[in-house]
Amino acid sequence: MHAARIRRATGVAFSAVALGCLPTSAVADAPAARAPVTTTAPSTVRHIPLQGAVNVRDLGGYRTERGRQVRYGQVFRADALSRLTDADVSKLATLDLRTAVDFRVPLEVEHDGPDRLPAGVTATSRPVDDLDLYAQTMAVIGSKDPVKQQEMLGGGKAEKLMRAIYRNFVTSPENRRQFAATLRDIARHRQSPLLYHCTSGKDRTGWLSYLLLRAVGVPATTATHDFLLSNTYRAESDRKTRERLKQAGMMANPDLLIPVQEVREDYLQAALDQAEQDYGSLDGYLTDGLDLDASTLARLRARLLK
Repeated sequence: MHAARIRRATGVAFSAVALGCLPTSAVADAPAARAPVTTTAPSTVRHIPLQGAVNVRDLGGYRTERGRQVRYGQVFRADALSRLTDADVSKLATLDLRTAVDFRVPLEVEHDGPDRLPAGVTATSRPVDDLDLYAQTMAVIGSKDPVKQQEMLGGGKAEKLMRAIYRNFVTSPENRRQFAATLRDIARHRQSPLLYHCTSGKDRTGWLSYLLLRAVGVPATTATHDFLLSNTYRAESDRKTRERLKQAGMMANPDLLIPVQEVREDYLQAALDQAEQDYGSLDGYLTDGLDLDASTLARLRARLLK
């Protein structure tokens, strides 16, 4: 295959698997690859079907522990918006978005392209470090070497890397700044309605969504359920990606990608354990790690809850 074609094929394929949460275990204890786990979406979830993106959702509808409800139409989570059709862009325009925050690193934007947004939406780049997952996986897919692919992704190595990425959401000062700035934007009336996204809309986007829901009082079980819904909305697209890679002769065992493609509770738990280790609790991570003061958290609740 011509070099340019390899880059194009791996870039397109990996845009569907790269970034964008049980206690952390050693590689030797990591679970074997399995079929992606899906979760049934509750009736309150508003999924926004688009042709060029599969994981776009309104974060509204969830109930807090005190019985209040997250408002619809204020915060949206998404996967990459670079492949939207004209009809998709028109549909996004009906959301009256003011801000779109992109967590992708420059390499992801270079390979997948910039966001396609309705006129008048302010595009904000806030790269969140993925520990070179995107670059490494592009390289290993592009190698078409089954031995190298097994060495990098097999034997629990992909799961170990995913847990490390989630811990890095907590430990990296720059990542904390990017997440905190986005939460502050949501708290500001002039920045909302706001959409944030990464490549697959599941890891960086999933972590921030979990934080936001917990910060306004949504129970942990509900926030975790929202996190796991990415498996439901991404399942078919991810399956087709694996099928295409095998048909193209790029991966003899594309199921090696499953731990990278899906979200898992132990990934989320890795971040939560790190937050407790570094800041005493998730609340400590919000206030000390993200430097969100009481007034910002109060504005978040006032903006989002009814």
